[in-house]
Amino acid sequence: MTATAVSAPTKVRLRIKRQDGQKSPIYWHEFEVPMVDKLNVISALMEVRRKPNELAKGAVPPPAWEGACLEEVCGTCTMIVNGRIRQACTALIEDVGEIRGDSYFVELQPMSKFPVVRDLVVDRVKMFENLIKVKAWVPIDGSYDLGAAEPQDDHVRQLRYALSRCMSCGCCLEACPQVNEKSAFVGPAALGQALLFNLHPVGKQLSNDRLDFLTSEEGITGCGNAQNCVKVCPKGVPLTRAIAQLNGETTVYKIKKWLGWGA
Repeated sequence: MTATAVSAPTKVRLRIKRQDGQKSPIYWHEFEVPMVDKLNVISALMEVRRKPNELAKGAVPPPAWEGACLEEVCGTCTMIVNGRIRQACTALIEDVGEIRGDSYFVELQPMSKFPVVRDLVVDRVKMFENLIKVKAWVPIDGSYDLGAAEPQDDHVRQLRYALSRCMSCGCCLEACPQVNEKSAFVGPAALGQALLFNLHPVGKQLSNDRLDFLTSEEGITGCGNAQNCVKVCPKGVPLTRAIAQLNGETTVYKIKKWLGWGA
C-alpha cells in the first residue's frame, strides 16, 4: 500500500494588524502571495507591496513596515510574527508559518512597547534616550593620538564583543514584563550597554555616573529576573550575565557611597 504524498503549501496568507497612527482605530487586512522556496517575511511583504490586494476588499494602500540590511544587522524589521517577537528578515515562512490547507498562515503585529507610527512601524526613540541616560559612549578630549590602550584580559574582551553585538532592535524590551507603562525601568538593552562601556579602557571614566544612574528607580532594581530578554535576543547578547554583574557593581558602589569612600 503506497502512502499518499502530502503536497507542500503553495500560498502564503498574511494577516496584518494595521493602524494609520497612534490614536487611529486598529483594523486587520489579509493578503495572499505565492509561496516560493526560502521565502522570508520581508520578501512576502515586498510582494504584498507590489500588488496590495486585500482578500475581502481588493486594492488597498500597502502596509507600512521597516527594513534595511535584510541580514539581521540593523534591527529595524522587528515585529511580532505569529505571536513571537523577532526579526522579520530571518523569519522564513516555512519555519514560522502555520499550515492551513494549501497555505502558510502568518500573523504580523507591531511591537507593543513602542508608539505605533503606522501599521508595523513603531517609534523606538525611547531605546536611544535610554542609551543617553546610561551614557553609552566613550568620552574623548580630542582627536589626537592617545597611544595604545592598556592590555585587557581575553575573557573581558570576549564579553565586550558579545555585548557590542546589540543592534537596538527592541526584542528584549518587548519580551520584558518589567518594561511597561507603569514602570520607569530602562530595560535590558541599556543595562547591557552600560556594562559594555564600563568595561572599556576609556569608557570606564564615566562608570560612576552610569552606576549612579543604575541605582535609581529606572535602573537595576527594575529587573525582575524573568530572563525573557536573553531568550529572544537575535544576536545572543548575554543580557542576564550583564545584569547580574551590574547588580554586584551597583551594590559595591552604593556601599562605598554610603561610607563616604568615593568611587
